[in-house]
Amino acid sequence: MPSPVASIHQHSAPPTAAATADSRKEKKPSVLETHGYYLGKSIGTGSYATVRVAHSERHDGDVAIKIVSKFSAPADYLKKFLPREIEVVKGLRHPNLIRFLQAIETTHRVYIVMEYAQNGSLLDIIRKDQYIDEPRARKWFRQLTNAVEYCHDRGVVHRDIKCENMLMDLEWNVKLSDFGFAKGVPKPKNGGQVSLSETYCGSYAYASPEILRGIPYQPQHADVWSMGVVLYAMVFGRLPFDDSNYKELLKQVSNKVNFPKDPKVSNSCKSLINKILAPLKSRIRISGIKIDLWYCYDDEAGTSKDRKDSSSMDSDWQERKLSIGSKDLVPPNLITKQQLYAEAKARTGKEADVTEEEVSLKTQDPRDTLTTDTEDKARRYTPSTFKRRTDTKK
Repeated sequence: MPSPVASIHQHSAPPTAAATADSRKEKKPSVLETHGYYLGKSIGTGSYATVRVAHSERHDGDVAIKIVSKFSAPADYLKKFLPREIEVVKGLRHPNLIRFLQAIETTHRVYIVMEYAQNGSLLDIIRKDQYIDEPRARKWFRQLTNAVEYCHDRGVVHRDIKCENMLMDLEWNVKLSDFGFAKGVPKPKNGGQVSLSETYCGSYAYASPEILRGIPYQPQHADVWSMGVVLYAMVFGRLPFDDSNYKELLKQVSNKVNFPKDPKVSNSCKSLINKILAPLKSRIRISGIKIDLWYCYDDEAGTSKDRKDSSSMDSDWQERKLSIGSKDLVPPNLITKQQLYAEAKARTGKEADVTEEEVSLKTQDPRDTLTTDTEDKARRYTPSTFKRRTDTKK
């Protein structure tokens, strides 16, 4: 009588060709794995893109990878915005910008590898804490200002500055992200004509009056306006303008800023907000922001005293009140990320499929042609995710 071990060997069938093929298929590394990236959890999902954390052997830590489906993404995004998103960040390297690491193109997808911000977005923090105290708001607003100034000095405008696109690293420092609507703006030579933008993009609640009126605009000044909306959102825990109705929104941005009674915010902070959310002619520039009383206040030393700003801009508010009651008023064709997502969803009827792997067509990284730096972690929320309140009395 054969031993149990012998019986097992006698009855064991040799592996089939199909089983061997399956085994080899399981062992075959994915496109990302061949580049040293091992996918983890999803941290953001849209109609044509997913953002996932991945462990990187090369970078010896976690990174974020934006996975864009070529089949579900809108044509405008693939042909215009995505290439520009990668192109404009070349050479940008700043501690308050999300750093671009690598772009990999395959037959079906584009993978954008970037720095991972572990602590989510500013919007996450506002929703959790209700509002941001002034010392924290000052720190984060300074970091945002420095990042935007750095970009502008290098001829890059962001055009979609908002709380969702301000990410937080492990040390709770701001990392400006998502350059999907960014573009390079040539600097005027010898006092020449300033380059104006005619692509109206971004988010309605953060858009400057000139964008909302659909007139050619200087994107640098529009970025500053958006920074003012971010500052207001931080210290008050809500947005200054309601974007649910276009005509009402245009009226709001054409009038004095309405400050709620609570939470309590210093006069110097409200004064800076007023200087930023002002008509284009009198809107403060970044150079002015950096010497502002509230901006320069030393929270540890307490080296400046809060005071009411005496520089009233009442005459400028009259300039705002244009023909906003006109029956012919038509909102500009503002391109938003939500609009692009809707187009993608209508095209595919489903969210982006990112499970299949395919043949790598092209890889770009800082050691090749892309010595670059910036992208996003893509937690996307509409402005309505702020808690709306009605107690907005002066």
